[in-house]
Amino acid sequence: MPGLSGPLDISRTTDGCKSVWILTPALPTPSFSTSCWPKINTIPQPYMSTSPDLRRKQEAGQTLAGHTHVRQPLAMHITQLNRECLLCLFSFLDKDSRKSLSRTCSQLRDVFEDPTLWPLLHFHSLAELKKDNFRLGPALRSLSICWHSSRVQVCSIEDWLKSAFQRSICSQHESLVNDFLLQVCDRCPNLASVTLSGCGHVTDDCLARLLLSCPRLRALRLENCARVTNRTLAAVAAHGRALQTLHVDFCRNVSAAGLLRLRAACPNLTLSAEHSAAMMPDQPPLARGCAASVSPAAPGGRCQPHATSSRGGRARD
Repeated sequence: MPGLSGPLDISRTTDGCKSVWILTPALPTPSFSTSCWPKINTIPQPYMSTSPDLRRKQEAGQTLAGHTHVRQPLAMHITQLNRECLLCLFSFLDKDSRKSLSRTCSQLRDVFEDPTLWPLLHFHSLAELKKDNFRLGPALRSLSICWHSSRVQVCSIEDWLKSAFQRSICSQHESLVNDFLLQVCDRCPNLASVTLSGCGHVTDDCLARLLLSCPRLRALRLENCARVTNRTLAAVAAHGRALQTLHVDFCRNVSAAGLLRLRAACPNLTLSAEHSAAMMPDQPPLARGCAASVSPAAPGGRCQPHATSSRGGRARD
């Protein structure tokens, strides 16, 4: 058309019943080498998930300006969890970690003090009994104290044969297990299982009180407890009504006669006494110094003879 130069853009509009063709000059398309090429402000798009549910949530955050805004996940503090979740979380931690976490706030301290958090307690040394990183309560069902140390050999030596240095070593922990078990008797009436290994100073009286205070005790496992004697077996026969399993392994002061009496009194009891009746019992100096032929009626005789076994040791009742 006259008066127009260059390429034309042709568009068609409808005006009533007539069609009008409008011719407008097209703008030149600049080349990439042209310095007047407009700069494009490119806004980086955030990562969009391929998951339909997650993508729908991301698209819900788009603003009216057309820019995509992804909502950040809400941060949740540990104290916002309910009590059940906190107890479950604490159950995966050891005693020291539980104590450390309880020091952060009063709410977590209350979770640490909850008796239901402590149904199981395991100790691997006597020093752990003195720590404040556990709680005794009625929820306790299983207790284990297993001390495997070179000091166990010192504790197993007969008291009258220990040197002054060995006595000083034992004096540091001699009453630890007994005192701890007395606390267990007062606070843990629902105890069902007790394991004591290497506790050379635990006594018959303490174990008898444990049997009286914990009527639901079903398993008592004693290993290398030098001071356990037939008196513990008698206490089991008298007070261990619910007891189903008894181990007295490597307890040298338990005799074969005491085991036979216990089997007769509790025929349904699962009893294990590995090497106990075959070990040499403790022999006090008075018993070793007296000849077996001396009798109370003999002139000048001052001590009563003890019947000897085939191993040369004093027979145990």
